[in-house]
Amino acid sequence: MGKQRITIDPVTRIEGHLKIEVEVKNGKVVDAWSSGTMARGFEAMLTGKDPRDAPYVTSRFCGVCFSVHQYASIMALDEAFGATVPWAGTLLRNLSMGAEYLYDHILHFYQLTALDYIDIMAIAEYQGSDAGLNAVKGKILGLVGAKDTFPLTPRYEPDEYCVKDPEVVTSAVKHYIDALAINAKARNMGAIFGGRTPHYQSLVVGGCTQYPDLNMVAKFRTMLDEVAAFIKDIYIPDVMAFGTGPLMPLAKAGLGGGHLNYLSYGSFMMDPEGKEKLWPAGFIKELDLDNMQAFDQQKITESVKYGWYNGSTAHPYDGKQEFNLDKKGAYSFVKAPRYEGASVEVGPLARMLVAKDPTLLDLVGKGVKPGVVARHASRAIETQQVVDACYKWLDLLTAEIVKPGFEIHDTDHWQPPAEGQGAGFFEAPRGALGHWIKVKDKKIENYQAVVPSTWNASPRDDAGVRGQYEESLIGCPVPDVDNPINVARIIRSFDPCLGCAIHIIDPDSNELKKFVVQ
Repeated sequence: MGKQRITIDPVTRIEGHLKIEVEVKNGKVVDAWSSGTMARGFEAMLTGKDPRDAPYVTSRFCGVCFSVHQYASIMALDEAFGATVPWAGTLLRNLSMGAEYLYDHILHFYQLTALDYIDIMAIAEYQGSDAGLNAVKGKILGLVGAKDTFPLTPRYEPDEYCVKDPEVVTSAVKHYIDALAINAKARNMGAIFGGRTPHYQSLVVGGCTQYPDLNMVAKFRTMLDEVAAFIKDIYIPDVMAFGTGPLMPLAKAGLGGGHLNYLSYGSFMMDPEGKEKLWPAGFIKELDLDNMQAFDQQKITESVKYGWYNGSTAHPYDGKQEFNLDKKGAYSFVKAPRYEGASVEVGPLARMLVAKDPTLLDLVGKGVKPGVVARHASRAIETQQVVDACYKWLDLLTAEIVKPGFEIHDTDHWQPPAEGQGAGFFEAPRGALGHWIKVKDKKIENYQAVVPSTWNASPRDDAGVRGQYEESLIGCPVPDVDNPINVARIIRSFDPCLGCAIHIIDPDSNELKKFVVQ
């Protein structure tokens, strides 16, 4: 049987605009291309601006993972300005960003990916007496009758790996609805210390600007209690049930594994000296956990051979944003970052592997290979870790607040230096995020960001090596080319955010692509 090409454009239920093309032969993917179809221009906008503007501008990269860019940006400014953040300022930053983790991971599972794992029309067969579930059944059937089933459709046809039990499916859809309220609660938690949401205002170079009090701590803790209960009692059991149920054959087959190279920058200081972090930094090559390497930012480069950019392979400090829409062979507005020349995966799976998390390694010991299921499991594992860390940070912040004259900001390093440069590294929910800034004459000379979806969604590099999305699709089962549900499962398991990686609609056509496949 000859090769067949499938184009999914755009991939739905993600942030941003992503096109995936695959070639299928004998029911499996044999080649793949990941194409970001919009272009980012934020870095070019920053050139010549006051460096202190950068956190507020970069926060607008995305409306979903907004403040991770603000945080990476202020850390780059911390270094460039020579600022030392007081411990209380670090705790406030941790709590603000921790809240973002909680809402982001819950949103990803329920609103963006869960529909790939259930046959939603099984709700019609629910015969139980639970009033809440019957209310969900009535609502869904009402939408079906009115032919108004968005956002639950369009969808792929359920396959043999989808959960079809009416009670389980109806419960899952109820959790989908409940998760929306929990998501709002977690966002409001972030606003307590961040000043507002989205786009926190109190996180700045040198620390924070909003002094906390014990009432704010108590309010945050009360909301955290509710979010923590949902995570422990509903979210984690749902993730593990779906992953270790019908999907277990795919988990053991390593569906969506990719290159098996993993990178984590490490994040969340757990002590004033920075000796301990919630998640360590490290680089794993070819799944060799016993020979993990220390992270070295000098080993990061970006290739633009297959991107619509002029230039050559360079470190982000020297990166450029010069678009070339007529470039021969190019097929993406996403660049191709590499670490020590390797195409790597970033995100929850990378973090938990670098941390050698015992829960994840236990799943690996039971036959779960790195891939789709392991990514979802890793998100659930680290979400609980963030919950536990938030309680610790609240206790530590309380101890700081009662100290006379406690500080949250390095006011001695607020003015931009005449010259300087800095890099800020943060583990965003989607993965390793880096911002680089060069300052000259107290203005931004150059600014570059390498975001998680740039790592994962990259095209081929100078050597022709596929990016992680592309490689993870090789071998993907596609028994029905008109229903490539496994392709969607793999891509969505990474939690793509192309709004971070790319921006600006083509000025000539001002059009977006039509849906080719749902």
